[in-house]
Amino acid sequence: MSTLRNKVQLIGNLGNQPEIITLESGKKLAKFTMATNDSYKNAQGEKITDTQWHNIIAWGNTAQIIEQYVNKGEELAIEGKLTSRSYDDKDGNKRYITEIVVNELLMLGGK
Repeated sequence: MSTLRNKVQLIGNLGNQPEIITLESGKKLAKFTMATNDSYKNAQGEKITDTQWHNIIAWGNTAQIIEQYVNKGEELAIEGKLTSRSYDDKDGNKRYITEIVVNELLMLGGK
């Protein structure tokens, strides 16, 4: 059961072109947002689509694959873990962010 702790699996579409950052060490970081959709019917029987946006990051070889092959709007399946962090913005306000760190990536759809 320990492998089930902090595990996230999503299938969705990229909301933006991945941002690729190369660190001084040469290690790469990919950052992007992913949209997932859930549909249901309201009390009037109308179909409602609820879109959730997720902040995604990937490191190393996974980031290199994303840099080479993944573009805005494409459908991906990812598996990873939730992480939370905080930082101070330019005005000195503390900001909190939750991200999904990718362990595995599967490109869906064909060209």
